[in-house]
This record gives sequence, structure tokens and C-alpha cells, in this order.
Amino acid sequence: MYHYISTPPSDADAVRLDLSVPPARFEEHLRYLREAGYVSITLRELTLALQTGYPLPQKPVIITLDDGYRDAFTSAYPILRQYGFTATFFILTGLADEARPEYLTWEQVIEMDAAGMDIEAHGYTHVDLRGKSVDYIIWQILGAKEAIEARTHKAVCFFCYPAGGYDDQVARILHSAHYWGAVTSVYGAQQCSERMFELQRIRVRGTYSAEDLGRVIEMAMTSEGGEPCTTTP
Repeated sequence: MYHYISTPPSDADAVRLDLSVPPARFEEHLRYLREAGYVSITLRELTLALQTGYPLPQKPVIITLDDGYRDAFTSAYPILRQYGFTATFFILTGLADEARPEYLTWEQVIEMDAAGMDIEAHGYTHVDLRGKSVDYIIWQILGAKEAIEARTHKAVCFFCYPAGGYDDQVARILHSAHYWGAVTSVYGAQQCSERMFELQRIRVRGTYSAEDLGRVIEMAMTSEGGEPCTTTP
């Protein structure tokens, strides 16, 4: 789980520092993943593996980038292509509509989609949906889904909970809107068909070296038990 792929500004607060991975470090991470034998997959492939036994690579990884910052296109996208990886970009469609300079434009979204990147929904705006009315949740999740589909002409099947917040009502509405699943900010790499709307992820912090990333992945893959699951960092 990445956010900013950029060097934070000199006045950045602790949150921005934690969420910012400089491009050179992001490249270091991808180089490590490639040399370690990881192969990027999509959330659709994960779903098929969990539901039907669809074969996955020996070391699958799903790379996600939240919020749709402009550096997803200017920094992350070219490095991903250089190293032969795909990624899932969870975007806020209201900010794309407003053409804010710090966020992705629709033209950039369309280009990344055409190049094989996966574009999924993070909401219309970045609002915690817990405790909100049904109509408001539908506006946030269905509006974002339709806005992306209108540009990419591909089904949007996955949602990223804003700020990681979710409850049973949000998950039920996502399911009724024909989403296949949703990702959380809960730490872990154990993915199960019974928890498609509670998919775990590993937060990548701005201070992580490639070696740190490797250790965190290994910990997530070996520290959890329970029912048989597919392990995908």
C-alpha cells in the first residue's frame, strides 16, 4: 500500500513524511521485488484464485497506490513500466473532475488504463463512510464507479475504504453495487474468499529500504495462521 511517490516538501508533517516514498526508493523496492521473483497480479486474478482455484505465480504481489496523487502518473507509472510491474490505482473521482493540480487528470487515468494498469475506486471524495446514510454511501461508491467506467470502458470491481474506515453497512452496499471486494488498511497478507471486503495490505512507509520491505513482507506472510488462504503481499 503506497500513497505519495515523491520527495515530501520541507514543511511536510509527520503523516506526509510517513506516506511519502521518494521515486528512487520506489525503484529500489521494485528492483528488490523483481530480483526476489515476485510477479505482480491484479485483484481480479486474486479473486479468481480464491473463488475458482485460478493459478497464480509462485510469488504473487499486488501493488496498490491510494488517493490518485499526480505523482502516481509522473513518478510511479514510468518506474512500474520499467520494471515490468502492473499496479492498482485507487482514485478519488471528484478530485479528477475538479482537475486539481496535485491529483491525476482523467487523461492520465485513461493513459495508465490503456497501458495495463488497474484503475479502481476510492470514492467521490475522501470521506470515512462509517455511520453515513445509505443514500450518501451509494452516491460515493456508485458515483465513483460510474465515473471511472465511463472513461476506461471497463468494469470497476474493487473499492478502497477512505482512511481505512468501514463497517458492515458499507460492505453490504458495495456488494449490492456489484463490487467484488474492497481493500482495507489492516496489516496482513492472508486473503480469504470469506473476507473479500476485508482484504489486508502492507503499508509501505517512507523510511523503508528494500531490505526493510523484504522483512515486513516476510513477517506478514509467516505470522498469520487460520484457515487456508492465498498469501499475497
